[in-house]
Amino acid sequence: MPLPDLIEILPLKKPVPAEITVPGSKSITNRALILAALAEGETTCFEVEVAEDPQEFCNRTIIVRGLGGKIPRGGTLESPLEIFVGNAGTAARFLTALVCLGNGIYRVQGVKRMHQRPQEALFDALRELGYCIDSVNDKLPATVHGTGPREGTCCVSIAESSQFASALLLCAKVGSWHVNVVGENAEESPYVAMTTQLIEKFPKGGGEFQIEPDASSGSYFVGAGWLLSLGDATQSSVCVTSWPTSGWQIDAVFSKTRVAFVQRISRRNDLGDSIMTAIALAPFEEGAGPQVFVDLERLRLQECDRVEAIRTELTRCGAKVVEEDDTLEVFPSRLHGAEIETYNDHRMAMCFAILGLKVSGIKIKNPACVKKSFPNFFQKLAAPPPHGLGATILDARTARALSHDELFAE
Repeated sequence: MPLPDLIEILPLKKPVPAEITVPGSKSITNRALILAALAEGETTCFEVEVAEDPQEFCNRTIIVRGLGGKIPRGGTLESPLEIFVGNAGTAARFLTALVCLGNGIYRVQGVKRMHQRPQEALFDALRELGYCIDSVNDKLPATVHGTGPREGTCCVSIAESSQFASALLLCAKVGSWHVNVVGENAEESPYVAMTTQLIEKFPKGGGEFQIEPDASSGSYFVGAGWLLSLGDATQSSVCVTSWPTSGWQIDAVFSKTRVAFVQRISRRNDLGDSIMTAIALAPFEEGAGPQVFVDLERLRLQECDRVEAIRTELTRCGAKVVEEDDTLEVFPSRLHGAEIETYNDHRMAMCFAILGLKVSGIKIKNPACVKKSFPNFFQKLAAPPPHGLGATILDARTARALSHDELFAE
C-alpha cells in the first residue's frame, strides 16, 4: 500500500535512546559503479542490488563484471540506445561521459526538471575531447555519439556543479583523457576530492569494496537527536551506526557542526547537502542570534531551487528567514504547524519531517519522494527504539496511524 499523499508526524513526548542505520552513500555508490564497470574482473560493492543486508533493509550487494573499459554498443541515429535518468543529476552527468567510451548513438534524457538543470560545461569538455554531443540548448535531452577512447585534453569548470569534473575524471584513465579542472575552489571541491580519492582506492582488478553509510542521510537523525534534546522534557540520545570516518564525505562533519552554535556556515567549505538540515534546525537556536548560510548557489540547480524552497517552507512554519542572493539568514523563531510543499525533492521532505518530531501540525506533501535516496526513511522515524525513533505518523486526511508497511516509499 503506497504512502498517502499527505502525512503528519506527531511530536515525541518522551526521551528516545536510538542507534539508527542509514543506507550507504549515494555519492560513493554512483562513483563506485562507474569504476566497477570500467575495471577488469569482478567487483562486489556493498549496496544496491540482489542480496539484502541484514543490518540495513535498503542496502544491497551488487556484483559488477567489468569489461576493462569496454562499453555496450549504442544504437543508431534512427534508433539510439535510450538512457532515462529521472531527476538524478549524478547519473545524468556520469553516464553521459561513460557512453562516450562506447560505440554508437546514445540518447540521455530524464524528467522535466532534469531537462532544466545545467549540462553545458560537461558537454563542452567532451566536445573539446573530440566527441559529438547534440543538444538544442546544451541541456538534456542530448544525443551522444560514442566513438570509444580517444586521447585528448579538456578543461572543465565546476562553477555550476562538481559532477562535471567527476564524470570526466572517472573515465579519464580508460579514455586517455587529460582533465583540467577550473572554477571557484576547484582544487578544494570536496566532491571532486572524493572522486580522486575513490579512484586511487578502488580495486582495479576486482574484489570487494565497502560503501560507508550516507552522511547526508545520517544528518537527519543527528539533527533529530539534537532537536529532541532541547529543553528539559526530553533528554534523547540518537546516533547513527558506523558514522563515516574516511573523510570522503563533507557531510560527515555534520555531527561536529551541530554540537555548538556556528554563526556562519558555507555550502562550499563546511557542509554539502546536509546544510539543508542545518538550515531547517536554525530557528531552534534560541538566544544565539541569527545563523547565516552562505555559498548556496548550487542548491538552486538541484531537484528544485532549494534556497527558495526552504525559505518558503520555513516561513510558512513561522520562521523569520531573509534570502539575499545566495545567502539565507535564519533567525531564532517559534515555529507552528503547516502543510509542507516538498517540490518532489527528497531532501525537502526529510528536513521538514524531523521538525514534526518537535512541532505540532507538521504535514508533509508527497512524502514518497524520499524514495530517491532513503525509501524507508519514514519507517525509521516510526520504528520503536533503539532501531527507530518511535514517532506516530498519520494519514493527514483521515488521522489514521500508518503501519510500518504503509510507510515505505515505493
